[in-house]
Parts: sequence; structure tokens; C-alpha cells
Amino acid sequence: MGDLITQSQKNGFNGELVKPCKGAFACMINSEIGAVLAVMRRNVRWGVRYVSDDDQLEHSLIRSLKELRKQIFSWQHQWQNVDPVVYLLPFLDVIKSDETGAPITGVALSSIYKILTLDVLDLDTVNVEEAMHLIVDAVTSCRFEVTDPASEEVVLMKILQVLLACMKSKAAPRLSNKHVCMIANTCFRIVHQASSKGELLQRIARHTMHELIRCIFSHLPEIGSTEHEMSNGRSLYASGVQVGAQNGNHVVGSTMVENGNVGISCDGPSSLSDASSPPIVKSGPETDSSNFGESDGTEDAQRADVLMSAPFGIPCMVEIFQFLCSLLNVIENIGIGPKSNPVAYDEDVPLFALGLINSAIELGGPSFGKHPKLLAIIQDDLFHNLMQFGLSMSPLILSTVCSIVLNLYHHLRWELKVQLEAFFTYVLLKLVQSKHGSSYQQQEVAMEALVDLCRQQTFVAEMYANYDCDISCSNVFEDIANMLSKSAFPVNGPLSAMHILALDGLVSTVKGMTERIGYELPIPNESSTDHEGYEAFWTSKCQNYSDPSSWIPFVRKMKHLKRKLAIGADHFNRDPKKGLEFLQGIHLLPEKLDPESVASFFRYTVGLDKNLIGDFLGNHDEFCVQVLHEFVKTFNFKDMNLDSALRVFLGTFRLPGESQKIQRVLEAFSERYYEQSPHILCNKDAALVLSYSLILLNTDQHNVQVKKKMTEEDFIRNNRLINGGKDLPREYLSELFHSICENEIQMIPDQDAGVPVMTSSRWINVVNKSKGSTPFIACDSRALLDHDMFTILSGPTIAALSVVFDQVEQEDVLQMCIDGFLAIAKLSAHYHFGDVLDDLVVSLCKFTNLSTPLSIEEAIVSFGDDSRARMATKTVFTIANSYGDCIHSGWTNILDCVLSLHKLNLLPARLASDTADETESSSDHERGKSATSSLRRLKTAPAAIPRKSSSLIGRFSQFLSFDIEEPTLYPTEEELAAQRRLREIVQECHVDNIFMESKFLQAESLLQLVEAIILAASRFSKGTGVMEDEDTAVFCLELLIVITLNNRDRILIIWQKVYKHISDIVQQKAVPCALVEKAVFGLLKICQRLLPYKENITDELLKSMQLILKLDARVADAYCEPITQEVMHLVKANATHIRSHLGWRTIISLLYITARHPEASEFGFEALAFIMSEGAHLLPSNYVLCVDAAREFAESRVAEVDRSISALDMMAGSVVCLVRWSYETKNAVEEEAAMKVSRDIGEMWLRLVQGLRAVCLDQREEVRNHAILMLQSSLGGVDGIQIPNAMWFQCFDHVIFTLMDDLLEIAEESSPKEYRKIEGTLVLATKLLSKAFLQSLQDLSQQPSFCKLWLGVLDRMERYVKVKFRGKRSEKIHELVPELLKNTLLVMKTTGILVPSDDLGGESFWQLTWLHVKNIVPSLQSEVFSEQELEQVQGKHQKKTGIPSTDGAVLVPSNETAA
Repeated sequence: MGDLITQSQKNGFNGELVKPCKGAFACMINSEIGAVLAVMRRNVRWGVRYVSDDDQLEHSLIRSLKELRKQIFSWQHQWQNVDPVVYLLPFLDVIKSDETGAPITGVALSSIYKILTLDVLDLDTVNVEEAMHLIVDAVTSCRFEVTDPASEEVVLMKILQVLLACMKSKAAPRLSNKHVCMIANTCFRIVHQASSKGELLQRIARHTMHELIRCIFSHLPEIGSTEHEMSNGRSLYASGVQVGAQNGNHVVGSTMVENGNVGISCDGPSSLSDASSPPIVKSGPETDSSNFGESDGTEDAQRADVLMSAPFGIPCMVEIFQFLCSLLNVIENIGIGPKSNPVAYDEDVPLFALGLINSAIELGGPSFGKHPKLLAIIQDDLFHNLMQFGLSMSPLILSTVCSIVLNLYHHLRWELKVQLEAFFTYVLLKLVQSKHGSSYQQQEVAMEALVDLCRQQTFVAEMYANYDCDISCSNVFEDIANMLSKSAFPVNGPLSAMHILALDGLVSTVKGMTERIGYELPIPNESSTDHEGYEAFWTSKCQNYSDPSSWIPFVRKMKHLKRKLAIGADHFNRDPKKGLEFLQGIHLLPEKLDPESVASFFRYTVGLDKNLIGDFLGNHDEFCVQVLHEFVKTFNFKDMNLDSALRVFLGTFRLPGESQKIQRVLEAFSERYYEQSPHILCNKDAALVLSYSLILLNTDQHNVQVKKKMTEEDFIRNNRLINGGKDLPREYLSELFHSICENEIQMIPDQDAGVPVMTSSRWINVVNKSKGSTPFIACDSRALLDHDMFTILSGPTIAALSVVFDQVEQEDVLQMCIDGFLAIAKLSAHYHFGDVLDDLVVSLCKFTNLSTPLSIEEAIVSFGDDSRARMATKTVFTIANSYGDCIHSGWTNILDCVLSLHKLNLLPARLASDTADETESSSDHERGKSATSSLRRLKTAPAAIPRKSSSLIGRFSQFLSFDIEEPTLYPTEEELAAQRRLREIVQECHVDNIFMESKFLQAESLLQLVEAIILAASRFSKGTGVMEDEDTAVFCLELLIVITLNNRDRILIIWQKVYKHISDIVQQKAVPCALVEKAVFGLLKICQRLLPYKENITDELLKSMQLILKLDARVADAYCEPITQEVMHLVKANATHIRSHLGWRTIISLLYITARHPEASEFGFEALAFIMSEGAHLLPSNYVLCVDAAREFAESRVAEVDRSISALDMMAGSVVCLVRWSYETKNAVEEEAAMKVSRDIGEMWLRLVQGLRAVCLDQREEVRNHAILMLQSSLGGVDGIQIPNAMWFQCFDHVIFTLMDDLLEIAEESSPKEYRKIEGTLVLATKLLSKAFLQSLQDLSQQPSFCKLWLGVLDRMERYVKVKFRGKRSEKIHELVPELLKNTLLVMKTTGILVPSDDLGGESFWQLTWLHVKNIVPSLQSEVFSEQELEQVQGKHQKKTGIPSTDGAVLVPSNETAA
């Protein structure tokens, strides 16, 4: 409802007393009567009166009080049922009487105040409305004789007290709008009268006025409707009711305005004033052409009387608020400007008015938006005045204005979109940037206001969404961000509070964004519209401005469009024709230009050259004329005065200078204006003539070259008979004349260079724009557009923070900068802005002082005393640990800091340790220690090369000491304290986590980190010879190894780069050094750790170990033992994971080369034995390699004979694996595949026996003889294997026969000292030959080459039986050979292979056999075959067709020899 009758529960007087009973209240009334009478009796004139007729002995005032005293105790019913007028009226008569003095009036006022505060009057009291009105009427028309200034001030204070009590009374809702206005009017008059009174009265009057305004507007939220507001838009003043002017005959005092100061003047000594006085500020109705005439005047006056008589509600609030705003108009008379003296005028009135307005807005809050009349005042009058006072030279006024704007933003920003934009642009930004010639105090106040706004939770997001993403608005958010950044830069001077304040605004903004992280709304970004077709951009509308899922994509689209429009505007400003073609190319204009699209482009695009627009619109070309008519159609001139319409129209372009162009433009304007606002104009020609006349008047009045100015009469006379042959109303023309004279029409619109001044003409444009603006988008606490805003904000913020951080010394400001850095880092990581984070890291690293080339002592002291460096260092590593995912190129700078700390020996010992693998057992550490000790033994070889531990842990044991080799230098207490502080700081930085936790980095960031380490290492590994550089290179390599070990699950990402770096080191170093040592053992450690986990790169890892084979001979020799030891550990731990031939070839090759190394062979043989023992890890892929390696160890003489024997045993024992594989193949694969596998197994067996044959020639008797036995074992252990016959023949030819020949040659040519007991070896070889032949006899006898094989056997036996040692025949061989030969012949006889033959050719198998046997043992034939057997067998062969051929290929039929 529009009043407060039903909203009285909260209207009681503050600090109210308990409602008295009827007896007590009667006593109280009696007491007050007595008090008034007592004061009156003090004055003789109020004593007993003697008149001629003696009819009246007492004054009427005294008599009425006495009559009341008689009645009060006789009333028996409740006081609420007693008409309060009865007991109030005697006191009110005293107040109104002009015969009473100040003391009497003061006591009567106190009595009324006491009654009001006793809470007797409420909404249920009888006739309370009339009683309240009588109180207000009496007090506002109070008259009294002034006896002394002090008593006068007392009465005025009591008047204020009573009026305020009326408004706080529970019966206040019964007051009418008129009486509330009277109360406000009276209080305001007393405020101005008090300016010439005492200080106490001034303060009380102002306080009472504030309380009154707060009391009135505190009821605004309770009023739900505006049904009682005026609908015709006219002010109450038009109907004779106003605040600040006279109301009937009730006048407290008169005031006058003089030089901007409001004072009081009294007309006589006995009263304040009885005469009427002019109003303090006249706020008459806005006059427009529709109000001219008298038809509506009476109705408006009647309607206003009804409204003002209605209960207290919106009408009085509208009138009071309008009056408060009108108080600000005093600035127009004072003439405040940028060059005004701040003390040249009294700031009291505007400051007081602004304070009252602020109080009203604070209490009314968003309820102002529910009532159109109040809202309209704020949107127009109030904001216009705020714009003017915002540029006041008084910081106090500016501060109050900013407070009001902050309240308006908080409560009513949804209704003030365009007004807020204008205030931010024309006032705050203008003042801060000192474009108004503002003082430092003004700049500081404006900056504080902006920073306060930035601290609002949704401010920056709403600025971006509503202005930066609106094509018709300026980029407020971007301007604020740039302004804060620039304001934080100290230019040619020291850092001031302004700089810190601007920095605080930036930090608050980014920290607000970080608080919203995690509250994002999942809205996908719309795809780019670059390749879309043409769309009329000015028609784009959002479907739902309250739904973020709807408006967020829309504003992003509009921001993209706004950027394109800015580019298009730039092209147009350079060349309109080419600019339009460019706009067509980017789909902002259609392929075929139409007038509407070009006109809309001119109308809605910010940044266009308005001179070019005017020339285009005024052109006589047909298309340009069409564009002109479409252009004027974009304006809404409805209900606008002609001068206002002209201001709006001419504010969008510059009117061309040629008369014909002006004619065309104004004709189009006049036609449009007449269509929408005809008012009293009879046709468009009248509008055209009058428009011309206004432009001429504007030039005449505001052109300094015109000396004689046109008068009002001249203007009226010049416009006679232009309205269809009739005159326009004089009042109408007079108003136009004064409007143009007072406010110039800007004929040269401001371009975008600089911030223009908010003139009245420009304000009209603002108000007009607000009527058609898009709705204000309200943001919530979620991160709706933070990604877009951070893109704009990040760069300027980092720059500002860096500059301030570099120059400031205060700890709190440094911490503010750090907070800003961390907030930016968090946002950059969250939104994946790697470039921003890299820039931030680069900036911070510059402040760490870690790159300063100082000695260790100087650096420690300097770093310890510099809080900036300490804070920057902590921040750098905090960012690296927390947001390393998004760091790319910044790793280079971070690593430089790490290396600097390393050079200062400040890093923890565990930083680059190899303990990252949690599965590593304690035995691994013991092995590392033994390897270290072995290395130390080897390091004595090159005396000039200092050696370090190969352990990745041991190298860091030196980091916690400082030059302990120089006992003569002792650090001072200061240095020790600095060292302790630095160590604590470095420990807090958790530098080790960067590398130990690198497994959590994103792939790209991890790769960049690895590349940064490699780059840094390459700088220090160029062979400079400087020990410090080598140490740094080693440290980088250790970091690289740690990262590799910690990223085993994605090793493929970085392996190629890591391997290349290690490879470069290994191949470049020709002498032993710590770097190549670390490279070799780091590579082995990587392989050892990763092989169990990464089967897919096992071959790649093992292949990398081939680098060890490429070591320079000196390097390889120095590290051979520990390398072999590590390889042994690798084999024992990972043998089951190595499957490929390539991998095994690398491993066995490393073991192979150690066979002849005195120290390394032990570990190499242990590793080989682990692989071959019992065939545990022998595979087809490594069998040949292992056999070759075992042969090498068997032949090696660097160890005891037992190891060679063991190697031979392993070789012979490997036959079991061949048998097993052959058996498994037969049962698992197809026949064809089985045959292939069988061939492969045969090849392996042949390689085995060939290896054993080579060892059979060893000079050592035990090895040689054992090798023959193992060869015999290997030949005999293949019964379960299908060895191809051809391979057997190869075995005899290349193994057995060759062995026999070589041994015989050795026996004949070598001295006994070289080959001791060679005779025994020959005996074993002869046995080997016999057994091998008999083993393969059955299978080979059917082969075509068998005869050749047999003859070869006989030949070796013949040669062996004839061998001599020292000139004597060997008895052992001489006895052994016939025995073996006889046994062989008997077997051949039994199997039917050897049978007698009568072939006379002499080439038969039989003949050839006995031919050779007779050379060995002549009598052996008769021992094997008797004469009868020979004759009998020969007879059988003559009857058979299966007689052996002359080449011995077939001796008997196959069916006979098969047995």
C-alpha cells in the first residue's frame, strides 16, 4: 500500500516509557499544566487582569489550562478513549500564541514532547489523526517573543525535539503527506537559521534533520505499492505544496540565499517573522509542450490536494527526496569548475544535502527501485548532480558522493546501468588519471572509491559483463584494470600511498577471483564466429538475462563482436570506403550493402570518427540519403523537447559544414521528430525551421566571436508565423531560448581522445540512452566470467606488482605483492595460462638475488638481510611446487635459482638422492657403498683428476658444510645467523619436492623441466675445466636421474632427451671424471629401477646401455669393476624381464668384455653364472650369447682354473635347455614350425660345441682336458634332440676333426712346457672321436657322405697311432686306437654297415675301410671277420641288388640295415 497505517508496529519512539495508568497520566498532565502556569505567572502581563467591565479577569490561555486541570481527574474511562485534542489543545494554544515569550513557549513544547514520549498516542487512540495534525500545525507555526538569543535557541531545539518525536511516535502513520512535508520544511528552516546561532543549535539541528530523514525513509521498505504516486509526472510544487517553501501562513522564519550561504533575518524584536518568505530552492515542474494550456491545471491541483491529505506515504517521500536533490543545484550558481578555488565557496549546503541523501538511500535501499517516481529522481536529477559534485575540488564532498554511489551500486545497480557507467568514466577514472587537473587528495579519494568497489564480491564481474561485453558501452573493467596498473607505477618519484592503494585494488580483484575458484558454472565456450555468415549485430538479444547458462555465452559472443567492431571502426576511420569493404569481409555488414545495416553500424559502433559519419550522412548520393533516413529511425524522440532531441541527435556525429548537407540532415531529423513528438507543432516544416533557429541561436550565444548576442525577444520575433502561419506559444519559445542559452548544444562531439566533460547536453544523451539500454546482468559469487577477465587483468597486474615489489621496503606492502603473485599463479594454473605463469616466474626470479655474482659469504649475508629476496625465493618455489603443471619456459629461471642455491651449499642432502623408489631394499644401499669403495680404489689411477663418490646419495653429504678444508676461516656470528636463516628458508621452500614429485606434473610441463635441466647442464659441461662448473653439471645430471626415476610410468615422454644427454656426456669425455661417472652409473640405475615396471621399453633401456661399450678405453678401464657390479645387480634383479635378443646382447656384451679384466671378471662371471646355472634364465634369445661369453670366461686366465672349469660346466649343462626347448616345441607347435625351431636348436648346439672345441686347445691341462670331456658330454647329451644329419657332418668336419687336427699339430710342434701332458689330451680326444662316431653312426650311415666321414675317422686314428712324443711312440695312444677301432668295426659289423665285398674296383666301402685299417692295425680284419663269415656274407650279397656302391653309399639293403 502507499501509506503506513497498517505498518505501525515498528514506529514507536526509541527508548519509550511504559504506558502510564490513567491516574498517573492525569497527574502528569496536571504537573505539566502547573509548570506552564508557573512560568506564565512569572511575567506580570500574565497576572490578574483588570478590565472596565470586569467580565474577564484571566487571559484565555490561562483559563483554558485551568479548565483542563478541572477535567483531567474526572475522566473515568481509559485514556485511549479520551479525545487527545482536549488535553493537547491548551498547550498548543500557548505554542501558537504570539504573546508568549520564549520561556513559556519552551515549557509548553516540553509538555507536548513528554506526552508524545509516554506512548499514549497510537493508532487506536480516539481522533489521533486530528491530534497529530494539530501538534504539527502548532509547532510548525510556533510564534514567540525573543527576549534573549539563548532562550530563542532553546525554543528552536525543543521545536526540533517535538517534530522528531512526532515522526517517531506510533501514531506517526496517521500524519498526512502534507504534515510530514511541513515537519521536514520546518526542520530544514531551523537548520539554516542555526547557521547564525550557537554551535550547539547548529549541531542539534543538523542531527535532528538526519534523524528525521532516516525516520521517514526507514518506512520505505514497508510500502509495497505506489498507487498514490502521481501519474502525470508533475511535481507537488505545481499544486502549491512544496518542501522548503511557505505552507499557508505557517512560517517559522524567513531565509535568503546570498553568495551560496543560507542565513536568517528577523523582521522584528518580538517574533521571528510573520511575513512570507520565498522558498529556499524552487523545484518546479519540468515544463514540456504538453503542459501548456489550462485544461489540466485544476485537475492536477485537486489531485495533488488529495494526495497530500492522504496518510503518510510515497508522495511526501518523493517531495522530500526531490527537495534534497534540488539543494544540490546551488552548484550551478556557484560555478564549481576544474580551476575553482576549493575554499571560494561554502561547501556546507551541498555536503549537508549529500549526507541527507546518503542516509535516505541507506535506509530505503532497493525499495527505491519499486517506486518509479523516486527511481526517476535518482536516475536523472540525483545522478546529474552527483556527476557535477564528483568533480568538486573538495575531497570531503567527493568522498560523500562516492559513498552515495557505492550505496546506489549496492542497492539499485539493476536500474542504473548507464548512469553508473557515466560516473565511473566521467568522474572516478577521470579524477584518478588526473585528466581534470585534480589534486592529489581528489585522486586519492577517487582511488579509494574504486578500490572499495573492487572489493565488492561481484563488482568486477558485473562491470565486465555489462559494459565490456556491451557494444554500446565503454570497456569499464578494462579501463579500471589499466588505470589501477598504471596508478601503481611510481613515475619519476618515490612510492606514495596512491600507488599502494592502486596495488591493493589489483590484489583485491585477483584474490576475489581466487576465492571463486571451484564455483565455476560449466558453460561451454561458443565456437568462434569468424567464419559465420552475416548477422545484424545490433539486433542480438539474450534470451534470459537472469540465467547464467543463457547470458554467459551471449556476452562472450558480444565481446568477440565488440573486438571485431573496434577493428572495423579503425579501418573505417582510415578510409570509409575500404573500411566498409573490410566490414563486409568480416561479416559485420552484408555482402550487398543495405542502408539499414550501414546506419546501424554508424549508430551503435563506439570509436567511429564522427566527422566522417556527418560527411557520409550529408552526402547527396542516393545510398547515403537512404542511410540518413535509416539512421534517424534509430532514434526515439517520443515526449522529448525539441532542444533535447537535437542534443541527442547531434551527439552522435558532427554536423557537416556545407549548407546543403545541413539541410538534408535537418530535414530527416525534423521529419522523424514530428512523427514521434508533434505536440504543438502543426507540421514537419515547423520542426525544420525551429531546428534551424535553435542551431543559429546556439551559435550566436556560445560563439565568442559574436559580440552582440541575440535576446529573448529577438528569438521570439524571428520565429513568428512558422507554425503553419501561426505563432508558437511564447512560453514554449522562451523555454527553448533559456535552455539553449544555459546549456550549449555540442556541435562538435568529443572523439575518444581523452575523457570529455559531462555537460547538460551530454547528460541528456545519457538519460536517453538509459531508456533503451539492455538489462543489467547481476552476477553471483560463482566464477562466471573470471577466465575472460583474467585474460585482460593478468598482464597489467604482474607488471604493477613487479614494479612495486622492486621499489617498496615495507614488509606489509611486500606481503601484499606476494599475495598478488600467488593469486595470479593460482588463477593461471586453474585456467591453464602457461604463458602468464611463466611471465610471473621470470619476474619473481629477478628478485631472488640468486643470480648475483657474489662470493659465497657475501651472497649469504646479502640474501639473509634482504627480506624482498627471501620472500621472492619462497614464492618462486611455492609456485613451482603448487602450480608446476602449468610452468613451461619458466622452469629455466627456477632451475637457475636451484643451481645458485646448490653453489651456495644450501640445498638439503636428500634433494637429488636416488631413494625415490620405495621398493628399494637396504641391501641396495649396501651395494651402493661397496661400489663407492671400489671406485675409490680405482680413483688413484689418474692422479690429476679428483674423484667423487658414484653414489647419488653420497654426493650430497657435502651440502651442509662450508669449506671445511680451510680451517683458518671461521664465520662470524652474523654469518652464522644468516646461514641458519637461509637454511630455514630453503627448507621451507621444499625445493626437493619439485623433482621428487615431478610425477604429478603434466606431460608438457615435465618435458619443459627436463629440457631446462639439460640446457643448464650443457652450459656447465663444455669442458671448461672449472671444478665448480663440473660440479654443477653433475648436479643437473643427478636431478635428471631423479626425475627419470620418479616418472617411470611415463618414461617415454622424456627418455629420448635424457638418453641423448647422457649419450653426449659419455661420448664427449675421454678421461675419467665425476660427470661421466655420474652419467654411466645413473644410466645403470635408471635401467635397474625401470626394467621391472616398463616391459614396453625394456629393449630401449637395455639398448641405451650400449653407451657403456662406447666409453673411451681409459674411462672404461677406470670404471669397469663398479660397472660390472651394477650390471650384475641388474641381471639378478631383472633377468626375468629381459626377453629380447637385443636386450640380452647388450647385457652379455657388457659381461663378455669383463672376462679378461682382473677386477671386473669376478662380478661378470657371477652375473653370467646367475643366467646359465641350471638354465634358470637361458632363453633361445640369449643362448648363443651366453655360450660365447662362457667360452670367453673359460679361456680367460685372469682368475683361478676353477672358474674356467665352472664356465665349461655351465656350457655343457646348457644342453639340458636345448633338450627341454626341443621337447616343448614338439608338443606346442605345428610340424613346419617345429622343424624351424629344430634347426635353430641345432644351430645353438653347434655353436656350443664349437665354443667347447676352442677351449679344448687351452694351454692349461685341466681346462683343456675338462673342455674335451664337456664337449663329449655335449655331443652325447643331445639324444632328445633331432639334430639334422647335415649338422652332424658339420660337427665332425668343423669341430671333432678340426680339434683332432689342431691337437695333433700342437703335439707335434709345441714344446712340452707350453702344453703340458698333451698326450693325455690326445687320448681324451681319441675317445671323443670314437664315441661321437658311434653315437651318430646309425643316423649317418645312410647318408651319401658317410663314407667320407668314415674315412676321416680312420685317417685321424691312423695319424694319431703314429704320433711320437720326443721321438717315441705314445704307448697309450698305440694301445687305445686299435681297441677303439676294433670296437667301432664290430659295431659297424653288427649293424650291417660294414660287410665284405668282392668288388674288384677297389673303391668299395669295404675295400676302402680295410685299406685304411691295415695301416693302423694290419691284423684287425681277421679279428673282426672270420673267413667263413666273409664267404657266407659275400655269397648273400651277390644274390642281392642292394650291394653297396663303389663310393660306399649303400652296403646292404635298407631293410636289412634298419635293424
